[in-house]
Amino acid sequence: MAAFPTRLAGDVQSVLAVMPDARISSVDPFEVEVRGETVTIPSRLYNEKPGADTERLLTGDQQAIFHCLYSRHSDGRVRQRHLEQIVASGEPWVAPFVVQLAGEYVLEILDVIGQGLADLAVPGSAQSRLYGEFIAQNPAFFARTERRVVSYWSCYYRWKYAEFGTYPGCALMESFRAAASDHVGEQWPRHTPPPSAHRLP
Repeated sequence: MAAFPTRLAGDVQSVLAVMPDARISSVDPFEVEVRGETVTIPSRLYNEKPGADTERLLTGDQQAIFHCLYSRHSDGRVRQRHLEQIVASGEPWVAPFVVQLAGEYVLEILDVIGQGLADLAVPGSAQSRLYGEFIAQNPAFFARTERRVVSYWSCYYRWKYAEFGTYPGCALMESFRAAASDHVGEQWPRHTPPPSAHRLP
């Protein structure tokens, strides 16, 4: 699987060896750059989970890889549980999994990211440096993520958050942009309404 840097190939194989076969082949993978290396990550994963005893046999990196993969699971509750295990990780190859989830539609997942990345918008923090670098390397991916956040808000949550600025996804995008701005030393482009914007028509 090409979802991780090549130096992790052995660990990835160890993880794949304990995962049950997928019920359906993964579809629509997305490509991003991680520290100069292109990785291809599945949009959805359809493998059942192995038993807890099997998971405990994995090493630290292998467990992080395992949680990253299952954060792409077709079941939103499974995605959330595995996201909780990696959201605060300082590994650069975890960042695309977290940012991808920030652009999805499950409110509980947005809350997990917001809590796990509490220092994201703090200039010079480890989280700001990690995600600022990732976004700067993947501007098109992040712009697409921003647009998805607006689309999901408009489609599913406008009844609850009449203004985009009150939607949890808006705060997350603001924090990610702050990290990118801090990394590049100038204001990062915006592809969402600003938090103070009036209601969209």
